[in-house]
Amino acid sequence: MFTPNETQAAIRDVARKFAREKIAPVAAQLAKEERFPTELLRECASLGLLGVNLPEQYGGAAAGVVAYSLAIMETAEADAAFAVAVAVSNMVGELINAFGTEEQKQRHLPRLTSGEHLCGAFALSEAQSASDAAGMATTAERRGDKYVLNGSKQWISHGGHAGVMVVWAKTDKSARGARGISAFLVEKGAKGLIVGKPEDKMGLRSSQTVPLQFEELEVPASSMLGKEGEGFKLAMMALDGGRIGIGSQAVGVSRAALKAALSYGKDRQAFGKPIADNEAIQWFLADMATEIKAAELLTWRAAFLKENKRPFTREASMAKLFASEMAQRAVDKAVQIHGGYGYIDEFPVERYFRDARVQTIYEGTSEIQRLVIARDLLKQG
Repeated sequence: MFTPNETQAAIRDVARKFAREKIAPVAAQLAKEERFPTELLRECASLGLLGVNLPEQYGGAAAGVVAYSLAIMETAEADAAFAVAVAVSNMVGELINAFGTEEQKQRHLPRLTSGEHLCGAFALSEAQSASDAAGMATTAERRGDKYVLNGSKQWISHGGHAGVMVVWAKTDKSARGARGISAFLVEKGAKGLIVGKPEDKMGLRSSQTVPLQFEELEVPASSMLGKEGEGFKLAMMALDGGRIGIGSQAVGVSRAALKAALSYGKDRQAFGKPIADNEAIQWFLADMATEIKAAELLTWRAAFLKENKRPFTREASMAKLFASEMAQRAVDKAVQIHGGYGYIDEFPVERYFRDARVQTIYEGTSEIQRLVIARDLLKQG
């Protein structure tokens, strides 16, 4: 059985208290108003939750990847949309810490962990090359001591709010596939950065998702993250860690769905007894609880491996695949237990159902996860 250590438990408890007392009471209203939780995110930063795995010298908690997973599970249980901002900000911070120069770290990490940047954004996907990230069309041309970016990105979580974003672009247009791609740090308000109209999404409605356009956007050469031409490697490494975040998010939503289903099942009377007394409902609940535990353990194993600097790509994909698909089953059962009430917003399972759906799509679809797992199995022989 997994038991968190003292540091991990402390982060979990801080996240749990904040999620239950501050996020959960307003989550439904934020979603209804499609309002980005700016002040809540700043308060979250003050608790150390936007840099859980970042060094203390940059304002991070230095608590590790398992602690990060625990924190995302707690915040997602209260509101999956809020958990997106926390997860992506942590992912961007870790990427800068791993590959940034000391100047880049000093400039951006304290501003991310303090909430001054508000959040980070990850600008990789494009309209015509979502899962095929290597097929991107955005370019970055070297002109003296600057790079000039032209192109567009699609489905960028809180791209209009992020103080800093990592943007991927082709620096060598003649290179094929993943070669010739580099990563850049672009700050909010940069001239030539155009933030498009927020998408009208099925779920995660308080987590703004926007297209971005770059029109002759100039950045200093010193804003390149990592080495020229090695940006795709950075993206894949970041996504490996990001999949631990999505697995954690899926667990959180599923936990919330199970709690709602248990409460409703015990309260709702039909044919003279609580519906939870019926075997069919009990089987639903048992399946939900069992699969949630399995997803927790898969996700924590991937987090443990990453934290201990061991290979974790396959395990992260397994965690993301199983947890995200498990969440679809869990929220579906929760809605079914609620019957007609599960289809209206009087009860929260309707929101959980919509919020969970994207988890099998973003940061690598379920189909991509299966490819990653199978190729690693074949490579290992």
